[in-house]
Amino acid sequence: MAGEAGDNMGGIMPHNRLRLGSDPGVCTPRDLARFGPPLHSKRVEFEPVLSTVAKTIQTAIAPVFLLAGIGAILNVMVGRLARIVDRARDLEKLHPSSIGPEHARHVFELRLLDRRIRVINNAVFLVVLSAVANCTVVAMLFIAELLDLGLGKAVAIAFVLSMVLLIGGLVWFLFEVRMSVHAIRVRAELLERERT
Repeated sequence: MAGEAGDNMGGIMPHNRLRLGSDPGVCTPRDLARFGPPLHSKRVEFEPVLSTVAKTIQTAIAPVFLLAGIGAILNVMVGRLARIVDRARDLEKLHPSSIGPEHARHVFELRLLDRRIRVINNAVFLVVLSAVANCTVVAMLFIAELLDLGLGKAVAIAFVLSMVLLIGGLVWFLFEVRMSVHAIRVRAELLERERT
């Protein structure tokens, strides 16, 4: 009794302490009732299991594919922005030497290009924010699984936010495409429709 009282001093017992004469590598039911499970068994519960990581990767496949699609959309937008800037630079070189109707046409097109640049910049900004929100979704999926955190609502909100931002970016891109129609129309005098 005295030995057991000394062992339970302060209510702290090492988990690897077994009854006298028992096998050091085996925990008997009495040991488990007195001391609880060994420390090494508790540590294992917090270590990520391969199947858990594989399941999380499978769950994150959809956001990752969406991220690849967002990258393709950004590539199209940035390429379109580069062509707009190149056209604006070319018109800036022709602007000082142009006169009459030609000068007015250059001014009109430069103003239109300036508006298109602003619109497509807004589109790129929203799509990039959508990609950031999508990356946050993937990161939170792994954090919630590995640390056993209840981030279900946060993941859902981040994914919905990513979709809303992507929709906003595509709407701005649609506006830019519609604006470009006014710049690519051929002038009526060049078509010579009266001769036909």
